[in-house]
Amino acid sequence: MAQLRRPTVQDHVALAEIELCGELIIAASAADGERLSADRIDEVLNVTVERRAPARSPGSACPARTSRPARRTGARGE
Repeated sequence: MAQLRRPTVQDHVALAEIELCGELIIAASAADGERLSADRIDEVLNVTVERRAPARSPGSACPARTSRPARRTGARGE
């Protein structure tokens, strides 16, 4: 019986999440100390804090955070 090949399906969101986890692991292994600071995690994940007047709900103390896709160039060619 001939084997049927399944079409290759890629979940781009899952692949992006795996890449971000890898970046965090690399940063954590290169860091001094036990933990990465919140600022360092934001830097690794390319997260920025919006500086405009945020619309906060009562009792909310955290500014809104947004993520920007990373543009990389380097030895890995990514």
